[in-house]
Amino acid sequence: MYKKMRIILGIIVLVLAGYGLITKNFIAQPFMMLTLSAFIVVGGINEFKQGRKGRAFVSIAFALFVLIILVQILVSK
Repeated sequence: MYKKMRIILGIIVLVLAGYGLITKNFIAQPFMMLTLSAFIVVGGINEFKQGRKGRAFVSIAFALFVLIILVQILVSK
């Protein structure tokens, strides 16, 4: 289940990032960052369920960092 979610979220991130790079229109960047954060959280949950707590905490901390950056981007607009 987590693998399917990671694949779907990864494809969404790639499509949104590719759209921004090709069109030079970064209006979708907040959505891309939100999806990227969800992708990393799903990976962290998967790591936690496999017993790799160190990697899980690092993944979740990084996802929180991405969310903080997202909030800063949205507030600065």
